Amino acid sequence: QVQLQESGGGSVQAGGSLRLSCAASRITYRYICMAWFRQTPGKARERLATVSFGGSGTYYEDSVRGRFSVSQDNDKNILYLQMNNLKPEDSAMYYCAANTRYSGDWCRRIDYNDWGQGTQVTVSS
Repeated sequence: QVQLQESGGGSVQAGGSLRLSCAASRITYRYICMAWFRQTPGKARERLATVSFGGSGTYYEDSVRGRFSVSQDNDKNILYLQMNNLKPEDSAMYYCAANTRYSGDWCRRIDYNDWGQGTQVTVSS
């Protein structure tokens, strides 16, 4: 089971930027699917982006396309989420997730079963 630990959350004013990190351990496959989600109280978890970790190919949901970008450090097994032009409605708990059974184009079609503890992002107006 992959272990995931997010960091980098915090408070920022609208229009600002944050970069979240997700450190992954116990990865035994060369290519796996990873994703970023967020959740606010009382709402369903929202998927933001998926990536074939160790390979290429990132998919962004419409809600964040053009403002958020995903990158990866395969040597350190870290997934990043760069968030620019943040808005108050981006305030949420942000999670990274993994599914080690899939990679490539499957990443945007599957459910994710390994989760980190989350990191809180608060954007003030």
